[in-house]
Amino acid sequence: MSRRVITDEIWAQIQNTMQFYGCYRSRNSKNIMEAILWKLRTGAPWRDIPEDLCPWQTAYNRFNRWASKGLWGEFFFKLRGILDKEWVFIDGSYIRAHQHASGARRGEDRAIGRSRGGATTKIHLAVDAHGHPIDFEITGGEVHDSQVASDLIELVGEADYLIADKGYDSEHIREVARNHRMTPIIPRKSNSKKPNIDFDHYLYRLRHLVENAFARLKHFRGIATRFEKLARNYKSMLFLACLFIWCKAK
Repeated sequence: MSRRVITDEIWAQIQNTMQFYGCYRSRNSKNIMEAILWKLRTGAPWRDIPEDLCPWQTAYNRFNRWASKGLWGEFFFKLRGILDKEWVFIDGSYIRAHQHASGARRGEDRAIGRSRGGATTKIHLAVDAHGHPIDFEITGGEVHDSQVASDLIELVGEADYLIADKGYDSEHIREVARNHRMTPIIPRKSNSKKPNIDFDHYLYRLRHLVENAFARLKHFRGIATRFEKLARNYKSMLFLACLFIWCKAK
């Protein structure tokens, strides 16, 4: 029998959210969710989903249908707990794209690019003072972290401090942060001659919280290696992983 991971408490939260958004529910809805999570945890093909959970077509069709409607993101934001925005940490991490992630129809957004590691996707993540995911963006692996910083700050909204590594050393990023009432804690590059009055060494040492969040996300093998062809489907898998992290943290 396949290992289950959804407790009654977590399922009650998910089920209430499904009801809030008017999602179709059936007697085996919990097994279908377990099947989707099994796929996320193992990274295995959809066709290998254990039969004792549900037919693989049922799991895939529900996941894909809800992904096309943007429901996985809605579930995440609905179930996300209270954010502690005293400190907000941002960073990016490369994800290797498996060869099965190729072959999407022309015109579909893929968010896969070429970098030193080959075909890769990059996750740009913002976490709160407890290291819990706030929101994220995905791009091709060739996109530099600094190019997405403004978008991440917009997603976060307001915070007391924004902590990031020197890859975000830019006056434009600092200005965007200040416009959102954030104090930027970003080190200067070694060749910079400008002062860095706002820099706080203690807060910068806490940047491991965003690295820890990436480590938790990559415990899901469907996140650590990208198998999904479409950007929206991979993003939906990320929303589901973040949702599960929040549900377990409550």
